[in-house]
Amino acid sequence: MAVFGDDDKPVKQAAHEIGQDLSQLSLEEIDRRVALLKAEIERLDAARKAKQASRAAADLFFKGMGSGQA
Repeated sequence: MAVFGDDDKPVKQAAHEIGQDLSQLSLEEIDRRVALLKAEIERLDAARKAKQASRAAADLFFKGMGSGQA
């Protein structure tokens, strides 16, 4: 279902809103949203791991500087 703005161009709706009423969704739509959210969780996990690795490297670097090894 397309939603049109003032200039008659389709306006993209958010794929899912946390806490949204799900009672009007079909099984297929729920399945699509579950897949979308699982993919987003994987993306967030990857970003978290990358930041964690970067932080660990920085901690190791600055720990070495504090002991006079720089």
